[in-house]
Amino acid sequence: MNPRYVLLDAVRQLRNVRSVVFTFVLPVAMLLIFGSAYGSGGAVDPATRLPWLVETTVQMGGYGAMMAGLSQAFAIVNERSIGWNRQLRLTPLTGTTYLASKVVAALVVAAVSIVLVVLVSVLVLHAHLAAVAWFAAGFGLWIGIVPFALIAILIGQYARPDFAQPLFMVAFLGLSILGGLWVPLSILPAWMGHVARIVPSYWLNRLGQTGASGTGDLVTPVLVLAAWTLVLGAVITWRYRRDAARS
Repeated sequence: MNPRYVLLDAVRQLRNVRSVVFTFVLPVAMLLIFGSAYGSGGAVDPATRLPWLVETTVQMGGYGAMMAGLSQAFAIVNERSIGWNRQLRLTPLTGTTYLASKVVAALVVAAVSIVLVVLVSVLVLHAHLAAVAWFAAGFGLWIGIVPFALIAILIGQYARPDFAQPLFMVAFLGLSILGGLWVPLSILPAWMGHVARIVPSYWLNRLGQTGASGTGDLVTPVLVLAAWTLVLGAVITWRYRRDAARS
């Protein structure tokens, strides 16, 4: 994998206004709004045993990280529309390397978003949590965004430019709501909680919460997200190789 190619891809995302708004500005704004509302008085969520402010921070950190992964879709659609993917297939870049480069670029952007959200929570809203717990929560959110980068790559590979925006919005809204990244699932209808266990955003949130609390089931979220990663990665690599064979 070419480190320079990965770096340029990450820098390009950081310079994209739409990506910056969804990945950095919106999570921080929602943290300031919901964190102030839910976190007042030091109330604790009885389900997770985390302070509401800490739980909201984890949710917004997961939301920003997820958007760093999903934003790859627009970049890939644009690359396809100008023929850049066709040029890449003429290079020694393999399907696996192409997939890995997009994931690593998403991880770079996600790391910035997670750190920014945590810093705002601690410095502005005065959230209290041990440093090791913040690190564990942030690291869990960070490694958990890999399936979302792969979902974005899949959208980018299949969607036409005029269809990419609505498809992205459906994925973005569905994953955000069912994952409990906007509001806790405990205040939503019970059936949504059962459906949520299918989507990766639910397990991303669980991974962050487990890291923050230091207790709970860590194996299940990791296994579910790993399963999503393997299946999506296999489909993307197959599609890339098929397109390369046609070229």
